[in-house]
Amino acid sequence: MVTAIGIAQALSRIPRPILLPAAVFSLAYGGYTMRDKTAEFVSWFLSGPGRNSRIIALLMLIINWKSVPLVWTVRVLSALASHLVLREHHTHSPDKLFHYSICQSHVTLFDIDYNLHKSNSTYFADLDISRAHLAGHLLARGVKALSENAKTKLVSDPRDPTQAAKGGVFVMLGAVHSSFKREIKPYQPYEIWTRVLSWDRKWFYMLSYFVEKGAVKPRSWDAASFGPTRKTESKSEDWEKKVFATAVSKYVFKIGRLSVHPAIVIGASGLLPERPGGWVATDSGMATPAEPMVGNTDAEAKDETQGTEWDWRRTEAERLRGLVYAKHFATPDELASQFDGGEDGALGRWSLG
Repeated sequence: MVTAIGIAQALSRIPRPILLPAAVFSLAYGGYTMRDKTAEFVSWFLSGPGRNSRIIALLMLIINWKSVPLVWTVRVLSALASHLVLREHHTHSPDKLFHYSICQSHVTLFDIDYNLHKSNSTYFADLDISRAHLAGHLLARGVKALSENAKTKLVSDPRDPTQAAKGGVFVMLGAVHSSFKREIKPYQPYEIWTRVLSWDRKWFYMLSYFVEKGAVKPRSWDAASFGPTRKTESKSEDWEKKVFATAVSKYVFKIGRLSVHPAIVIGASGLLPERPGGWVATDSGMATPAEPMVGNTDAEAKDETQGTEWDWRRTEAERLRGLVYAKHFATPDELASQFDGGEDGALGRWSLG
């Protein structure tokens, strides 16, 4: 996502009234200048010798398009560009921070392994796209402000707090943990429901569910309607039966080599309610690379979540609830120190193929 974010940021600096007409004009002009060669190629493709093989190959590519080489890059770029460049940035209120982003797909022929179901390895490519949609939509304003840090001064240089931190903006994946519950059969459609799980002083955590397509509908949509909604409440155990797999991912935001507190990006996206003392420090160790601010304690947040208004207490309570699960990511990180380079020997060396 690092390079994709950079490309999307570069495109976002072009005003939409210029970018969209320019793109349409370029495509139209290219099609016009190549019209003769294009018509000749189409005629040969559909009626020339070997046409049946070509048509079958084309159909296979269309049916399995998401597994074609380089298409993953196109999918990630298009997901980010659609939210960071082509669409107006959202104006969601803080109560929408933990809402789901929903993507849909199906198991292609090239996704299937020797067990005749969706290969475990292919889940991670789908997660990349799902996370790109969530982060691109939810954090568009924050990422834009971060990319213009010299002007916005969102993050200060720790060596000189009077100056803005300098360097390129990166959103980097740190780890993914996935748990597989049920198989997804060949060509079976499915959905990925992804939302913010939590964050700490460094990491921004996302939670994703692979579920049966159409089996789950949200109670409402936050903006324009994206389809049917359900009218009644349901118990969590009802939805658990529809889950194919779950995944937790963690990202870090950086300016140059400086890690940026996730709350800074979330707040710049308009998704954090006002909190006495600010969001970038608590007694649990949250700290910002810029000048630290001290806020209310985590214990206070747990005790003050009553009422219907969505305030900082409810946001903090939800963050802490998710952090109970997210904090277990620290254990695999620590295992890197246990690698001993085969101190007691090794079984052999083989090719991965």
